[in-house]
Amino acid sequence: MKKKNNLLNKTLAFLLSCGMLLAMAGCGSSASSSASSTASSASASTAQSSSQSADETASGEKLRIGLVQLMDHPSLNEIRDSFIAGMAELGYDESKVEYDLQNGQNDPTILNSIAQKFVGDDVDLIVAIATPAAQSMAAATSDIPILFSAITDPVYAGLVQSLDAPGGNITGTSDAIPVESIFQLADELTPGIQSYGLLYNAGESNSQSVIAQVKEYLDSKSIAYTEATVTNSSEVQQAALNLVTQCDAIFSPIDNTVASAMPALATVAIENGKPVYVAADSMVNDGGLATVGISYTNLGKETAEMAVEILEGGDPATIPVRTLSEFSRVINPDTAAALGITVTE
Repeated sequence: MKKKNNLLNKTLAFLLSCGMLLAMAGCGSSASSSASSTASSASASTAQSSSQSADETASGEKLRIGLVQLMDHPSLNEIRDSFIAGMAELGYDESKVEYDLQNGQNDPTILNSIAQKFVGDDVDLIVAIATPAAQSMAAATSDIPILFSAITDPVYAGLVQSLDAPGGNITGTSDAIPVESIFQLADELTPGIQSYGLLYNAGESNSQSVIAQVKEYLDSKSIAYTEATVTNSSEVQQAALNLVTQCDAIFSPIDNTVASAMPALATVAIENGKPVYVAADSMVNDGGLATVGISYTNLGKETAEMAVEILEGGDPATIPVRTLSEFSRVINPDTAAALGITVTE
């Protein structure tokens, strides 16, 4: 990391100053012997710094992590909190790590400013939660290690070359979902659905990737679908009003724009007797009927494990992207009751 080079430069400057003072004081050291001592000490310092990695805290200097999330949202907050807790559990608590916590407020301009701030501060690691946040950070630096979290398809988003060999200075964790499992659950809870409304923000690459999978699945089952795209959360309610007149059910991927307006979507759907299937448990908590998804607490902890690996010398270019393999069914009992759906154990 850059801090090691800074530490070496400071060490060389200090030793050179000491050599000059000894020569001036006439302590029996010649200029040549002083220079020799300095070079020897510098060599030892270089060897030490190469194996030191995250032990900058030994000198009392904390590691600095810039953590940015796209917006304030339960799922993203859950990842942030579990990441910090996971770091502490792994020995990197507040005595060793200083966090710069930032919120992009779902605004590209703000995200770019945050990225420039992190680069200017020369942080040791950048952690970016959600795809747009990670894309802004990646565009700002190719030197500082970047660790993303909650990226549904990091290859599609242009963040990594492949899941196994990311390349560059970035890797992280994916919240990819089992699309088929969600629709299989829908068949159990609300059998006989002939058409779905697909509600998402076409500007979010994570949504584009999931919707492509959904279309492929629905086509294979000869189930019709109608798309409704939005550009901001204020458009979600009207899009929902249009979809409930055309479809039997609504599906929304892990879409940050829709998630921020999930209560409005749920209200429209319930009032019209239509189930909403989603791809994140927080969207179920906000009124969606059901999902098959991952635990964002576990995702945050996985991200923490990868952060420690990087801080201790790991190269993001060769650290594979992690995707959780454990999924759970999440059903909102209040929404089910409102729709007249009986949910068994």
